Amino acid sequence: RGSTAWPPLDVPDQHSSKERLQNTEEEEREDEEEDEEVKGEESSALVSAELKVIVFNKSLPFTIFYFLIFILQGFRLSQFAKSGKDGGGGKAAEPSPPSDRNAASRPSKLMYTPLEQQVVQLKQQHKDALLAVECGYKYRFFGEDAEIAAKELNIFCHLDHNFMTCSIPTHRLFVHVRRLVSHGHKVGVVKQTEMSAIKASGASRNTLFTRQLSSLYTKSTLVGEDVNPVCRLGDVEEGPCGDVVGDPPESFLLCISENWDKLKKQLTVGLVAVQPSTGDVLMDCFADGQSRSELEARVLKINPVEILVPSDLSEQTQRLLQSITNASAQADDRVRVEKRDRAQFEFASAMNTVTEFYCHTQEKGSWSLSSVASMESPVICCLGPLIQYLQDFNLERVLRSESSFQHLSCESECMILSAATLRNLEILNNQTDGGVKGSLLWVLDHTRTPFGRRLMRKWVSQPLSDPQSISGRQDAVQEMLESDSVTLNSTRSLLSHLPDLERGICSIYHKKSSTQEFYLISSSLCRVGLELQALVPAIQSQISSKLLQGLLLDTPNLLAPAHSFLKVLNEKAAKTGNKTELFSDLSGFPVLQERREQIQSVLGEIQDHRKEIRLKLKAPALDYATVSGQEFLIEVKNSQASTVPPDWVKISSTKAVGRYHSAFLVERYKTLQQLRGQLLLDCQREWIHFLEYDGHFLCLVVSSVFRPEVCENRRQIMIRDGRHPAIDLLMGEHSQYVPNHTELQGDGRRTMIITGPNMGGKSSYIRQVALICVMAHMGSYVPAFEARLGILDSIYTRMGASDNIYKGRSTFMEELTEASAIVSRATERSLVILDELGRGTSTHDGIAIAHATLEYFIRDVKALTLFVTHYPPLCELERAYPQHVSNYHMAFLLNEPDIATDTDDVQPEFITFLYQLIEGAAGRSYGLNVARLADIPDPILRTAARKARELENVVNARRYGGHCFDLYLICLSRVSHTSLSV
Repeated sequence: RGSTAWPPLDVPDQHSSKERLQNTEEEEREDEEEDEEVKGEESSALVSAELKVIVFNKSLPFTIFYFLIFILQGFRLSQFAKSGKDGGGGKAAEPSPPSDRNAASRPSKLMYTPLEQQVVQLKQQHKDALLAVECGYKYRFFGEDAEIAAKELNIFCHLDHNFMTCSIPTHRLFVHVRRLVSHGHKVGVVKQTEMSAIKASGASRNTLFTRQLSSLYTKSTLVGEDVNPVCRLGDVEEGPCGDVVGDPPESFLLCISENWDKLKKQLTVGLVAVQPSTGDVLMDCFADGQSRSELEARVLKINPVEILVPSDLSEQTQRLLQSITNASAQADDRVRVEKRDRAQFEFASAMNTVTEFYCHTQEKGSWSLSSVASMESPVICCLGPLIQYLQDFNLERVLRSESSFQHLSCESECMILSAATLRNLEILNNQTDGGVKGSLLWVLDHTRTPFGRRLMRKWVSQPLSDPQSISGRQDAVQEMLESDSVTLNSTRSLLSHLPDLERGICSIYHKKSSTQEFYLISSSLCRVGLELQALVPAIQSQISSKLLQGLLLDTPNLLAPAHSFLKVLNEKAAKTGNKTELFSDLSGFPVLQERREQIQSVLGEIQDHRKEIRLKLKAPALDYATVSGQEFLIEVKNSQASTVPPDWVKISSTKAVGRYHSAFLVERYKTLQQLRGQLLLDCQREWIHFLEYDGHFLCLVVSSVFRPEVCENRRQIMIRDGRHPAIDLLMGEHSQYVPNHTELQGDGRRTMIITGPNMGGKSSYIRQVALICVMAHMGSYVPAFEARLGILDSIYTRMGASDNIYKGRSTFMEELTEASAIVSRATERSLVILDELGRGTSTHDGIAIAHATLEYFIRDVKALTLFVTHYPPLCELERAYPQHVSNYHMAFLLNEPDIATDTDDVQPEFITFLYQLIEGAAGRSYGLNVARLADIPDPILRTAARKARELENVVNARRYGGHCFDLYLICLSRVSHTSLSV
């Protein structure tokens, strides 16, 4: 009976030790299967009797045996069912324990093979991981792991002894591990730790190979030789090979902690994000409210693939993370969330972990314990659990480097972009399918290297606020756009053929690099250094941008250590992964040199032994033969077999010859194999030491439009003929996109109230203004004829209408929550964009809220504001604040319908959109025109038009009636006054 549930660890072994231990773990199907005791659930005596007959009928084939059990038990093979209710296909980090039903249905005396016992022990130590166990030339999954892997990888799963199992070839390990990880699983690779040659000559030659967990992988920890093979040397621009799941642009691991101050009634959130594949570490500490808007903004900027949280995470934060993890429709794009013991996030426990980790640090450039201890306590509460988590993957070393740490939010250096702004302006992803196409990042990302793409994403999400830094980037961009220098073209071509240097260097730093990857990265760095060194005179004479000059001139000196690494390595051995021949100069590796000398000594003895063999066989020209990997074979013709000494061992034979080893060769060949196996282990150790000592070198990061003028001391946005960067690009070369002007002055008209028909282009226009501001602060050129902007400290947006089920908010609640966050954070140096505030409730309440909010921004905040509305009464604010407010609307042509004499037949208007922003307020929104474009049936349209006419007449009657009544009262008062005077 098979089972997918993992048994208790102390299950006794019922096998005969001598008989079982002599079987190989790959092919353990012996006749003992027929002798195992079959115990099922209680059934009738007849069934039990028939089962006994079947069990002891050894002549019955294996397949028929199980088939008859299937029939007699009434199709009740519960042992083959999964222990989990979801069938093992779920993405939970920890598989469920065996259920009582499975425990009851399993035989009480299971006879586990030695391999199964070993797997059970490993599984008890790593319950939350899918274990791929090395068994000879393949990796095998067992039990529930096998069924999950079979489902995700679409491979065959079958019963073998007591567990379901499936297997993958050794050379395809990296493909399948990446697939499993992309679906949210934690995968462990278990490897044999003994060499077959050494084991065969030892006292434990008849025992099972020892195995240990060699590596763990999740979405954020895909660093290592098992998952990062080099597909082609010198041909890296084609991207990942074949069907390999590629690395995401960002692979941050984010850890979040929360601290609630009961006295202040304030929530403080700490976070630390680390990208082990590139060495980047971000940290932050901030106060947040019920909406978790601050946390959401940071999560969107970091874009993590994996999140660590305490088990007692607050409900509001859980809802936020759930909404983020479920944002992607594809399972392999979803964020993996792992809950850890809440005790790890307590300050005392986290501080102990941090102290133990940093007190023994002696590496150059590492954090001192005093510096780490001075961090905010919420950051410490994240750093402790993160250290413990990364230690399971042997990736904790990245947290030692002080230069890797950066503060995520630094208001003095970067513009603040809230979560709503990132989402509404589609800066990193579009709002249609969550993809990159159509976003600002898609428009600007023309980088040619993977590390350049990561840097561009960082620049887009964190625009600069320092005028000098912005000007420096603009100079560099202008130089690259306008210069005809051959130097820049050569540099661009050089960089475009580089592998991912950031990830490669970090893999070396973690001591997880293969020889192929190390050689590829080192040779690439050498090539960059040499070619840039040759261009130094041209760079000095042709490049005027200080930023570009500094990067290009400093790089050759930074890459100088890479040349010495290549001199040590044998190129051919490095490219093939042959570590025994890897080091061309063994003077710096005495252990390998001694082992090589021992091997040469044995080989010399074996070669000298030929003289004795030639004399015995009287064959002066005899030489050793190698057949099917067997070396030093003595071939003797079958007609001369009588001359073979009796102590020789026959290895193989054909019709013509027999192949032998003499007693001396048997003994020396065995010694040679042992030395070769030991040499392989020594080379592996020396390779790790080489990576640790010599692989610690510097990382290279190379990281019709108008150059905007950025003014530090002015509060203004002046844009002439601005265009939306994404829409302009999506529409292509023959674009009919209508450009528009924008002028906001902090001391003058700083608020624009924008009205106009539905679908007239209002939302596109305000997004266009915000995106041009973001691009200008990045140091980029902007899609405009001219642009002059002051330094903005932040951009806030409130756009769109949607509820948030995960956070328990209605549409109107979501709208006002975002508005509240903007009111509390905006300053006079902010750009505030409010699109149709107040539309989620009744007309009177909506107008009241919109009017009060807009007046607050005009009078008190004094921020540069774009306010889109369909409420005409708000346009009256221009009269109240004529120096600071101006009305605009999107132009259109109104084609009046032919109105019949019958008042029941009223046709809606037909609108032609002009998409041009002009001064003045629009009297109506012409929503029925959009209804016609949406193919609403004509009867409904006519009824709606008639109803709209009736409501308009009622409103006009009240308005004009009220005015007439007021005029009547005025006239009446004047007449009364005249009469009294008379």
